[in-house]
Amino acid sequence: MTRVWSAAVIIAALVTACILLLETQLQQIVLLPDQGALWYYWKRPDPDFASQASAWGGYLLHQLFIWGVIAWCQNNRDKLQDRNRMHPINWIGLGGTAIFVVLHFVQTAVWYDGLAQNTPVFSSQASVVLLLVVVLVIEAPRRGLFFGEGGSRFIGVRPFLIRYHGYYFSWAVVFTYWFHPMETTLGHLFGFFYTFLLLIQASFVFTRVHTNKYWTVCLEVLVLFHGAVVAIVAGQEFWPMFLFGFLIMFIVTQMHGLGLSKFVRWCIALLFIALLLAVYSERGWAQIHEIIRIPVIDYALVFVLAGLIALIVKRSKKHKT
Repeated sequence: MTRVWSAAVIIAALVTACILLLETQLQQIVLLPDQGALWYYWKRPDPDFASQASAWGGYLLHQLFIWGVIAWCQNNRDKLQDRNRMHPINWIGLGGTAIFVVLHFVQTAVWYDGLAQNTPVFSSQASVVLLLVVVLVIEAPRRGLFFGEGGSRFIGVRPFLIRYHGYYFSWAVVFTYWFHPMETTLGHLFGFFYTFLLLIQASFVFTRVHTNKYWTVCLEVLVLFHGAVVAIVAGQEFWPMFLFGFLIMFIVTQMHGLGLSKFVRWCIALLFIALLLAVYSERGWAQIHEIIRIPVIDYALVFVLAGLIALIVKRSKKHKT
């Protein structure tokens, strides 16, 4: 099973590199001028029925496929008790993922269109942010929320999220996947590689890979590099907001579920401080407030989400009684 996972990750990297083969084709697309923060630059300037049908059709087929996989798994849990091996449904998940990767590649080459044509520019980002917030709630009972503590208050909502999180996660990932055409900028390439890894994660449902703490934390932390790279490539000066914001999340929460020694955790914290000093001694200390924006938003959403789910669970129990 580990070999299959390793092969899938390597193939994801190779497929990401193959997106560069679209470069000549993409140069024929003349994009509209950038119109500001609310404008998604990489979208077809003259959308028509075929381009929109290809994007939305591909998305809907992909979404229904992955929801079908999740529903089958939930209805056949008794057949998936052995978490140490691949099940036929895992192979189906990986095979379906491969098909939809090829489909999106062809769709970009022929029609160059995506869901960004009809949806707000921040919708893709927001969907992934909420996904990461749900992960924080799910993992809190195991690793805590603040320096290994404070996770017990989330025990009551965890079973609900464990059962249903796959439907939301798959929507967030598939929607984001079809939101963008397969562009060749560094930000897009990193984003598609990250999305491929998340689709691989979904395909390994009901296996040890799916819950491996090192693998799942890696998926959480990769958003740090993606956010920073996209901001730097776009020439945005607030890239440290992503770099240090997500680093704070790692130091405060995520690294405490890895079994690291206290010495290693202190070393990571000191490296963070050294990097912070290096960047803001050059950037200016007046801007340092930007590094807390992402942690403040994410932790606030954790408590809001947990509160809403606790309310839903409480009401559902009352209806059952």
